[in-house]
Amino acid sequence: MKRVYLDHNATTPMRPQVRAHFEEALEEANGNPSSVHASGRAARARLDSARERVAAALGVDEDEILFTSGGTESDNLAVLGTLRGAPGAGMVTSAIEHSAVLEAGVAAEREGHPLTRVRVDSQGRVDPEELLAAVRERAPALVSLMAANNEVGSLGPLAELGLGLRALGKLRPVFHTDAVQALGRAPLELRAWGLDLASFSAHKLGGPLGVGVLYKRKGLKLLALQYGGGQELGLRPGTENVAALSAAALAIELAQREHAQHIPRMRALCSSFWEQVQRVLPQAAVNGPDPSAQDRLCNTLNLSLPGIDGRVLVARLDLEGLEVSAGSACASGSLEASHVLLAMGRANEDARAGVRISFGWNSTSEDVHGAVDILRRTFSSSR
Repeated sequence: MKRVYLDHNATTPMRPQVRAHFEEALEEANGNPSSVHASGRAARARLDSARERVAAALGVDEDEILFTSGGTESDNLAVLGTLRGAPGAGMVTSAIEHSAVLEAGVAAEREGHPLTRVRVDSQGRVDPEELLAAVRERAPALVSLMAANNEVGSLGPLAELGLGLRALGKLRPVFHTDAVQALGRAPLELRAWGLDLASFSAHKLGGPLGVGVLYKRKGLKLLALQYGGGQELGLRPGTENVAALSAAALAIELAQREHAQHIPRMRALCSSFWEQVQRVLPQAAVNGPDPSAQDRLCNTLNLSLPGIDGRVLVARLDLEGLEVSAGSACASGSLEASHVLLAMGRANEDARAGVRISFGWNSTSEDVHGAVDILRRTFSSSR
């Protein structure tokens, strides 16, 4: 059976050139970058190069790049590292953020930092004026808004929000975005949008698992969440995984270099998939922005097929050779309905029916045809 993998928002396979780079780095940089002998210096040189390359790809300075274990740690450090340095001050965010942001916010709320979740509309979009109104009313220490939603593909109005936050002057809170799904798939301007913090993850881009990046604007103060060493400006102690970080830097470079070609190709695959699904399963409905909209994540579709739970359908599709997910991969084992779809106004039953299809760097038109055929056969047999 030829399997079709359309779960790239969960993770995407490592790109061949990144894998080759990773293997080379494992051979050449096996010292501890904190050691002063030759092996340590070689590892340090490769680590410094990785930081420089990531910074250049993101258009920032190298001393503004911190390496972490993934997007979750980057989000946690951004949220808790900011709030714990601002006693009594809270956070304003949206109701559809990734759990790495929302659960960190809940943890901070238990420590005395108020948490405000701004609603979204039926397509998962945030009104920047409503969010700014909450900021003016609550005077938070932190605003966190994701660049692109991992379940339904709606884009956050970061440019508009950044402009509104600048107008607050000295009262402006720290501005963070979870950009894990956006890098290489949607516009992203860290400087122009006035971001202070931004979280990324290499394995969404064809890089290795277990590598994250946190952009931290120069001069911004964060409190460390871990202790023990001075690595990563003392904010993320522990010996760095140099080979993985070097490979991650290459994946980020490639994603940024190729996004002008990658975005329209992903958009075309998504459009083709939706057109074919409509023909064979006219009862299917899209959760999130219309597939024809330009202000949406280019590679992501979230569909509901009435009458069947999304997790049941995902299991049946897997048996037939199609790998997709029901909502976020981080919560796919949960029995709860998607908090994103619930926040968009879906009934509990409908929020359980959502299935996420996400394309990646190695997806093809053959994958589209194969996926639609499996979906048609599987859904028909489940009736």
